[in-house]
Amino acid sequence: MLLLPFLALTASPADAAGAGVAMYGEPELRSDFTHLPYANPDAPKGGSIRFGEVGGFDSLNPFIVKGTAPWQLRYKVFESLLARNWDEPFSLYPLLAESVEIAPDRSWVEFMLDPAARFSDGSAVTVDDVIYSMELLAKDGRPNYRNTWSNVAGAERVGARGVRFRFVTPEREAPLILALHPILKRADAETRNFRETTLSPLIGSGAYVVDAFEPGRRIIFRRNPDHWARDLPVMRGQANFDEIIIDYFRDANAVWEAFTAGAIDVYRDSDPARWRAGYGFPAAQEGRIVQAEIPNGRPSGMKGFVFNTRKSIFEDIRVREALTLAFDFEWIQRTMLAGAFARIPSYFGGSPLAHSGAAEGREREILAPFADALPEGALDATIEQPVSTGDGRNRRNLRRAAKLLEDAGWRVSDGRLTDADGDAFAFEILLGAGADEQVAGIYAEALKRLGVSASVRLVDAAQYQARRNDYDYDMIVNTWALSLSPGIEQRFYWGEAGVQTPGTRNYMGVGNPAVEAALDALAAADTKAAFISSVRALDRALTAGRYVIPFWYAPKSWIAHDARLARPESVPLYGDWIGYLPDVWWRTE
Repeated sequence: MLLLPFLALTASPADAAGAGVAMYGEPELRSDFTHLPYANPDAPKGGSIRFGEVGGFDSLNPFIVKGTAPWQLRYKVFESLLARNWDEPFSLYPLLAESVEIAPDRSWVEFMLDPAARFSDGSAVTVDDVIYSMELLAKDGRPNYRNTWSNVAGAERVGARGVRFRFVTPEREAPLILALHPILKRADAETRNFRETTLSPLIGSGAYVVDAFEPGRRIIFRRNPDHWARDLPVMRGQANFDEIIIDYFRDANAVWEAFTAGAIDVYRDSDPARWRAGYGFPAAQEGRIVQAEIPNGRPSGMKGFVFNTRKSIFEDIRVREALTLAFDFEWIQRTMLAGAFARIPSYFGGSPLAHSGAAEGREREILAPFADALPEGALDATIEQPVSTGDGRNRRNLRRAAKLLEDAGWRVSDGRLTDADGDAFAFEILLGAGADEQVAGIYAEALKRLGVSASVRLVDAAQYQARRNDYDYDMIVNTWALSLSPGIEQRFYWGEAGVQTPGTRNYMGVGNPAVEAALDALAAADTKAAFISSVRALDRALTAGRYVIPFWYAPKSWIAHDARLARPESVPLYGDWIGYLPDVWWRTE
């Protein structure tokens, strides 16, 4: 998925120097801004911060498919032409490029490099490095780089510091997708077999360099005191730690034990019971550990049981509605989640992009021609998730579910739900992570009361990924992390081509003309109002289709940390996302 906002503002070098570009209208920060709104420009430099991760790594190249590299490499060691402001969804600001110009018809984008830009070895970042990086990543990097470059007709120099990229087909997002690609040093990268894993760090221009590492066990990033961009507005108050240390552990329990023992400084908790009552260890009791609840403005995204509508038993929306009614979230909330989470209401729930009430204006115009492809009344009210009494019986919803199944041609015979041919309603819930096994078991038990037989099968990661890519399952659990700036990746998630094409993220097999109309409208949106209406239309159509039985989400992140770590009072829109922790935190002693 693309978590980043991609823009389409026509700008000239004269008025873009020092300023950002926004997808619609003007960026929030003026051209004379001094620092990002959630950064403390006076934050002290020094000290270290220690994190714990599950797993390991066998490569220091984060840009290729082969091998496993620490994900932090991409964001600590390498920079792009423009940079994010994590406090707004639609804008980018100068980093390696001091200015950007975009054609009115978006057929090309031109970047002018900052003459001060340097790699960590002190050498200048050049136009050659930029073009080489784009071509190398397209040829040998991950597929997303190749997909972007396939729409580039050519690259040409503009003077000593400029580069212009021309597009085969003008696309709203294309200029800024390129702006967010990492830039590598050509003289370093071209000496390597880039497709192969390596334990020799690549040279970047970021605030940190790889200082030391033990494959699979530890990696240490050291702050470059001569970082060329340390005084740029987008970097001021960031990269405050001299060292970022990441230790790797065999499982989540080992990470927790390391935190309670003081071996790591930060722990992202996801267990509500532990968050409320599990911090009785000495460091927490003595005030050496702080529990912080960090809010964020991101959409809820979607996670839940995914119907594979390619399977005949899930084709009928009445069946999907019935099985959704059988999921007793309120009971799970009370017995498993300590009441600490919220039900996912829709794909863009909890954000301004979520549909609400009756569809109006442009949102209604998009969907009305395809109203027959949506449940009756879907355009006239918010699509709500079922609510139970939370007593564990869920009788009212189960009665409604039984009626829907009967209307869809299913009958209970000898305690089994069967069709007209006597075939039982049975399916498998395929899981690739043990964390979902408990809730899958609870759900399977609830379905028995409808005469439905649901088995739960846990497979290893490789098998799970292979079957998911081929849509070889009845039901899975999946997560779509959605942003405030959805774009072309949405067609990869929900586009009708994914019904048959393997390897997309259309795991439910959506092939709905209302969804297609919303995707088309999103691609064509040229104003902020049109963009919001198209996303709300997409949110409404997907939610109404009952393709996923939603789980829950945390509107706040639970972060426990060493009390000697400090953070700015202002929290960005994206909460504790990349660009916040550890970027703008610092150590007080």
